[in-house]
Amino acid sequence: MKAEITELPHPDRSAIRLTDVLFALSDADRLDIVRQLSGGPLDMAQCHLSDPKVPKSTKSHLMKVLREAGVIRNEPLGRGRRLSLRREDLDARFPGLIDSVLEAGKQTVVLPAD
Repeated sequence: MKAEITELPHPDRSAIRLTDVLFALSDADRLDIVRQLSGGPLDMAQCHLSDPKVPKSTKSHLMKVLREAGVIRNEPLGRGRRLSLRREDLDARFPGLIDSVLEAGKQTVVLPAD
């Protein structure tokens, strides 16, 4: 008997809450995943974390937090999964938020010398 890859639940656009999105984006690894997906959909196997030694279960948890917050879509594709940023939904709910967060992440913070 072959195991079938199932659909995962995603919040409807109207159910996406700002606090959940901000929490999901507050973690550096999750934010890095969003940056990778900002260029377009990726297979889950193509999405990488900065530390390759991170357990697969941790990577799955990061994806779950992003999906449940409504930041990404995680859909079955063949024997794997396809990830995409829900930019259209996020822009409709919180105009400019994703662009601002992604742009802020590019900036380097310079601290004054003592």
